[in-house]
Amino acid sequence: MKRLVAFDMDGTLALSKQRLDADMAGRLAKLLTVAKVAVISGGDWPQFEKQVVSQLPVEAQVDRLFIMPTTGTKMYRHDGSGWQAVYADLFADEEKARIIAAFHLSLEATGFKPEQTWGELIEDRGSQITFSALGQQAPLDAKEHWDPEFAKRKVIQADLKQRLAGFAINLGGATSVDITREGVNKATGLQKLADHSGIATAEMIFIGDAIFPGGNDYPPFEAGIDCVKVRTIDDTRIAIDAIVACLGS
Repeated sequence: MKRLVAFDMDGTLALSKQRLDADMAGRLAKLLTVAKVAVISGGDWPQFEKQVVSQLPVEAQVDRLFIMPTTGTKMYRHDGSGWQAVYADLFADEEKARIIAAFHLSLEATGFKPEQTWGELIEDRGSQITFSALGQQAPLDAKEHWDPEFAKRKVIQADLKQRLAGFAINLGGATSVDITREGVNKATGLQKLADHSGIATAEMIFIGDAIFPGGNDYPPFEAGIDCVKVRTIDDTRIAIDAIVACLGS
């Protein structure tokens, strides 16, 4: 019996950096009545608050929800009065400086510096450094057309692997490259969730859109966690409906 359903965010629950629509928020609220739910993604807490938490209906059982920013290196829970940080595994200043320098060198070496950008390209999320190729505020249409098959980012990823021994480099979202400490990924995040919640990974389902080698949703699959690969947000709606029907029967 599955007791917890974990989701990627961008491309799975919502479009890149966009809020959950009312239909998806309602489906998550319904899912929370039959299972615990986790959302684990590369964004930091403010992004989760904007995209997920603020969109849930008032009746949602948020005490059954685990919010896991920056690839699960942080966790937030609702304690009845508000959302509180449970843990955060942060980079040292020296690690941050090394990663940011490597990003700049890699972009020069690979030639993937776009002519037009919107906002900062490199974001320090405390426990994760994220490169957003067109900038943090890029319009959705531009992001969806820049690297839909991940080809450009795979070149950047390969170059960064030569520069950053000891770090994990994963692809996610529409234009992102995420860097965490080596061994940190969504599988280790879900294992930390298992340790915290008492729900074994065998009792979890993970749903994501980047379940392919090099994708930031692939490690749970490699770790043997039951996974559902989706291509669109509508696929996620179908998966949620099926899980609710199964667990609620």
